[in-house]
This record gives sequence, structure tokens and C-alpha cells, in this order.
Amino acid sequence: MKPIITGLTSLNRELRAVWMLLFVGLVLFIATPLFLTGDNLLNVLLAASVTALLAAGQTYVIILAEIDLSVGAILGISSIVTAFTLQDQPLVVGLLAGWGVGALAGLVNGLLVTKLRMPSFIATLAMMSVLSGLTLQLSQGNPVSIDDDDTFLAIGQASPLGVPNPVWIMLAAFVVFGLVLARSRYGRHVYAVGDNEDAARLAGIEVHRVKILAFVISGLLASTAGFILAARLGTAQPTAGTGLELAALAAVIIGGTSLAGGRGALAGTLIGALLLGVIDNGLNLLDVSPFLQGVVKGLVILVAIFLDRNSDRVRALTRLVRPRRPGSGADADTASPTTTGGTP
Repeated sequence: MKPIITGLTSLNRELRAVWMLLFVGLVLFIATPLFLTGDNLLNVLLAASVTALLAAGQTYVIILAEIDLSVGAILGISSIVTAFTLQDQPLVVGLLAGWGVGALAGLVNGLLVTKLRMPSFIATLAMMSVLSGLTLQLSQGNPVSIDDDDTFLAIGQASPLGVPNPVWIMLAAFVVFGLVLARSRYGRHVYAVGDNEDAARLAGIEVHRVKILAFVISGLLASTAGFILAARLGTAQPTAGTGLELAALAAVIIGGTSLAGGRGALAGTLIGALLLGVIDNGLNLLDVSPFLQGVVKGLVILVAIFLDRNSDRVRALTRLVRPRRPGSGADADTASPTTTGGTP
């Protein structure tokens, strides 16, 4: 019975994100005719792909009641390492180098959290600083060009079947890692550890291994996001990932993943990333000042957190304002009594 209740709760959280996305989309459709066009919707998906990949790995970590603030820095250093490697090595070697850096950074994060018992907020914050400094040292603060590698550039610029490659990569990643989280034994362990770490340990689950692997997955997906961004721009920017960790965290929270751990799904995270992409796109179409765009996104995040933490109160309020049907509730109590043996 408990898995059924948990599944219904997760579905309810995702549906809240869907309703928010539909509401924002409807408002923008009314506000500007440019929003609901094929090219613009593809632009939304393309812009959301990087944030969505970062948020996918972040979802694994947050379900474990941890946090990874280093994903933006991992994106930056992975893209720089890949760009340097591609200068004299083939594409496969460059990609493996970038993934290797991401996996190594995730491994270090996991070891700091599990073996050295550091709070994940502090450990990944320090790792973000370390990786950002290394990225600037490697690149000397300059972008690294990848213009001469057409195969790599196709990762971010080609459009098979009219859909940009980053969108296909994003969808493939969410399908694969979504199935791992929802259907595999490891996914069940992630939820168990996030829900109650002590109980999971007593049940024989290797808690440390589950957490370390989640951080490694986060690092790998951050590296993949780095490939996409570098291929789209044609250069690897040392500061490309700055601030993206907060956008990824926002997408996870909007998508219904609980910061307390034990609840969440990649489907909701994808919806959260799309919602942020729609908001960014709509504000640009409406020519809203970039200084106010952060205000709007912040308010959306606050609403999402409020709904997450006060869902019971919201449902109770909905029941209070719902009109009563005749013959139900208090009306039934005051109705004329019926008798079976004549008039009283």
C-alpha cells in the first residue's frame, strides 16, 4: 500500500508542475502571438536542454537528501578539457576526457560526503570553487575555440528530423536515467536511502555506494551539458556554467522533488526545466528588463516551494471554498427526518 501512496503523491507533485507550465504557456499565448510557433517552441526546448541535463543529475542527489552545487563548475571544466583534447585527439578521446573529468569530480564529491562525513552543501560548494579556479587556470580566463571540429559541433548544431541534437540528447538522457530511477534496483535503493538512511542501512543497502554513484551520475550529466553548450557556441567558455547550478536546483524543486529526500521523479524535473525555459523565453518576447527576469523566476520558485510544503493546507482551503451540494454534509444533518412507522 505504501508504494501506491508514494506513487500517487509523486504524480500529484508532477501534475502541479504541469498545471503551472500550462498556465504560464496560456498567459504567454495571450500576451504574444510569437510564443506558440514551431520555431519558438524548439528554441524553448533547445535553451532548456542544458539546465535539464544538470537538473537530471541533481534530482538523483536531492532524492538522497543531499545537494550538488558543483554541477555548473563541472560543466565548465569538462568543456575546457574536452576543447583542449580535441586540438590533437579524435572526437571519442575528447568526449571520454570530458566525461572522465565529470565522473572524477562526482566521485570526489561522493567520497567527501560519505567517507569524510562532510555536509554535501559545504563539500560541493568547496568543490565548485576548486573546479572554477582550475578552469580559469587551465584556460587563463580565455575561451578555447573548437571551430575546426565539425563532428563535435554537430552535437550542438545539427537538427535531425528538424529537431536540434541537444533536444534529442536531453530526451534520451531523461528516458534512460528516468527508467534507472523508476525501475531498477539501484533506483529503489536511492528512494530508500533518501527516505530513511538508517533503515536502508539496516536493510543491507550499501548507503555509501548509492550516494557516491548518484554524485558520479550528476557529474557525467553535467559533462554532457558542457559538450552541448560548447558545441552550440563553437567555443568552450571557462565561465559557461556560472549560476547554472541554481537554475538546475530550481527546476528540480519546481518539478516536485522534495529537499527532505525520498520523493521525486525525472519527469517532474523535465517539466520544471521546461517551465523555466518558457518563462525566460516569454520574458524575452515581451521585452521585459533582464533585471526583472530574475525577480519573476524567483517568485515562481517561491510558489513551487510553498505548494510543496503546504499542499495539505491548499487542499483543505480548496474544500472550504468548494460549494456544498444540496443534501450533503451539514445540509443532510438538517434535512427532515424520515420515518418508517408513520408521522411522528
